[in-house]
Amino acid sequence: MTALPDLASTGRTRLGRMRKRGTPDRAVLDEILAAGFLCHLGVVLDGHPMVVPTIYGATGDTIYFHGSVASPSLRDSPGTEVCVTVSHLDGIVLARSVFEHGINYRSAMVFGVPRVVTDPDEKLDGLRCLSEQVAKGQWGYARLPSRKELAATTLLAMSLAEASVKVRVGPPDDGDSPDAEEGRWAGVVPVRSVRGEPVPDPALPDPGMPVPEHIRSMVTKD
Repeated sequence: MTALPDLASTGRTRLGRMRKRGTPDRAVLDEILAAGFLCHLGVVLDGHPMVVPTIYGATGDTIYFHGSVASPSLRDSPGTEVCVTVSHLDGIVLARSVFEHGINYRSAMVFGVPRVVTDPDEKLDGLRCLSEQVAKGQWGYARLPSRKELAATTLLAMSLAEASVKVRVGPPDDGDSPDAEEGRWAGVVPVRSVRGEPVPDPALPDPGMPVPEHIRSMVTKD
């Protein structure tokens, strides 16, 4: 398999501090994006900054995300730059001193100029990508959107060409400090996201209707 090219270094993606936690490895970016479906979209609306949580789907060199809040601003000001952030919390790092406390995490920031997806075929492909990232198999199970629903849905697309990645793993950094001699406990409390047992809609005609296998497979297995 051909290796992916490294992420480009730009003024916005180049880390100013904690550079050792950054990586230009494009595969790490793809892994971070594949591990989630919630992003935060940073955009300027009416002269004021706003960060909007929304769902996304990533495929190839493109990230798709809902953008109904941002789309009016983007239409009024074509070429508007935005920042999309995806982050995962992996652990709480409890050190011997408060100064050394921190978290283990994986994060990615993508910069660029999004475009409103207007082509019907691409919009369907983008929505399928987004839907499958949230719940794999649901696109083929649920009713697909009608023309009216597609027209009422705003989907944005943005290139992954300019992105930065930052990761922290491991124990506290004060294991060889004078504080380590004082006998305090230090370590990491792991954090993970889990998907529980599906809860049926009370409006189902048959309360005992079996859960589709693709939905049951989403449940986190201990």
